[in-house]
Amino acid sequence: MAYNLNQCRSLVRQAVEAGAQALFLPEASDYITSTPKEMTTLVQNLETSEFVKGLQYEACSANLLICVGVHEPVEDAMKVKNTLIWINGAGNITQKYQKLHLFDVTIQGGPMMMESENVEQGLSILPPFETPVGRVGLTICFDLRFPEISLALKRQNCQIIAFPSAFTVHTGKAHWEILLRARAIETQCYVVAAAQVGQHNENRQSYGHSMIISPWGQVLTELVGDNQEPTIATADVDLCLLERLRSEMPLLRRT
Repeated sequence: MAYNLNQCRSLVRQAVEAGAQALFLPEASDYITSTPKEMTTLVQNLETSEFVKGLQYEACSANLLICVGVHEPVEDAMKVKNTLIWINGAGNITQKYQKLHLFDVTIQGGPMMMESENVEQGLSILPPFETPVGRVGLTICFDLRFPEISLALKRQNCQIIAFPSAFTVHTGKAHWEILLRARAIETQCYVVAAAQVGQHNENRQSYGHSMIISPWGQVLTELVGDNQEPTIATADVDLCLLERLRSEMPLLRRT
């Protein structure tokens, strides 16, 4: 986790140098393990996690908003929570979302994973919340395939939806960009999708291709390739454009 924290610190420095107001980091930024035992052994409370405390310090020092995916312990010692936290510019954790849809799949010629065997399922959608960059809604990875969450956030006037992920290469090549653009178009929201990339261990490789997408469905920026060094992508969030699109093409139920 110390290594991952240093990687995130590098991204913080890049964000500050670029003049960014917020930094969105991927799902499971603290660690990705090769075995369930490792996952439960490494997990720490948010209050004591050196990884989380390190990012809180960075957020406060730089007055930078940070959205980051981590793990949390649960009473069942055989499982963990897959959590997304929001750290404000004072370094405080102000919002927390627990992943609703767990990655349970068996794809012929592709990934086989049962996330629910080791991860506790979340039970509720976190309402969008006000931030200096807009009204933000939080989701995680496999939630992307279920438009109901994004639409529920849109109905609560969400403006930016975060989709931090660790998509597999097989599913990422087929669906990643299509799903992200669809969520942006149908909600008329900015979509920020920070993605893990590359080989984590002998059992796990992530697709990458972090993207920021406009409410019109345009890919504003994308990280391509198997980046060996931590890299950010930036884009401007134009809330006036968002409101104009919503007024010109109101997406209201008509049935």
